Amino acid sequence: MKKLFPLKGIATVLNTPFNPDNSINFKALKNNINNALNAGVAGFLVPAMASEVYKLSEKERVALVAAVLEEVNGKVPVIAGAGETDIVKSKNLLKKYIGLGCKNVLFQIPFQNKTQFKDHFNELAETEPDMIMLQDWDANGYGLPDDLILDLFENADAFRCLKIETVPAGMKYSRILELTNCRLNVSGGWAVSQMIEGLKRGVHAFMPTGMHWIYCEIYRLWKSGNETEAENLFQQILPVLAFSNQHLDISIHFFKKLLYRQGIYPTPNVRQPILPFDSVHRKIADKLIDKVINLEKKIKEQGK
Repeated sequence: MKKLFPLKGIATVLNTPFNPDNSINFKALKNNINNALNAGVAGFLVPAMASEVYKLSEKERVALVAAVLEEVNGKVPVIAGAGETDIVKSKNLLKKYIGLGCKNVLFQIPFQNKTQFKDHFNELAETEPDMIMLQDWDANGYGLPDDLILDLFENADAFRCLKIETVPAGMKYSRILELTNCRLNVSGGWAVSQMIEGLKRGVHAFMPTGMHWIYCEIYRLWKSGNETEAENLFQQILPVLAFSNQHLDISIHFFKKLLYRQGIYPTPNVRQPILPFDSVHRKIADKLIDKVINLEKKIKEQGK
């Protein structure tokens, strides 16, 4: 019987920091990593959608993973995202990630039908990673069929994690955990606005962006039996989630600005093309960022 992958808690997805000339700022990336580690994150996923993955070259993606591996230095798992729909490009990325020593990888596979999906999965699995996390993404529906997930889980030893990003996500969390007897590690991604529901359903990990101290504190409070305190803290960030989660591009803009205001990133720069972030957005974001910074300050002071 395969062992449950030890990913429990907050596994943050890292935004990519850019210099004024649009190049990657690796010093700022390491600042973010260390801030997240100090907050108590359980792992990292990079690059992914919040990293602006499709605007990064292959060379930049590999360099990002290498930098994260070096800075994390084995403290927590690092999962490398092979965000490509083209199977040749995906395999090439996976081979390079594994060559760096990163054997935990994320598969993002387009679904046409079960046969196509299994063939694509099996071909990527030939790169022989130690752990495969499969992304179950569907912004408008229920995502991958349950029987397909179960079939892959039972027949692919390396498939040990599922990142569920369907809308809604709640009942699927419960079904997959039940179908696999909780042996498949289940993470919640974009549905982090349903974090409390996910905790109640037994989700192992959550993969949000930013707000490391707040998310880790919510998880810690819940797991220590202080569920009311966890819910109260979560409710304080609901306005942030309501604003940032209206669209992926708005989320990227917002969390880049948060990291900039926190002094972690030197610029809030994003790469084009991306939805604009106008003066109304900025005014709302500034107030919400003040709220996040004050909340994190209180959490840090309480932990002293």
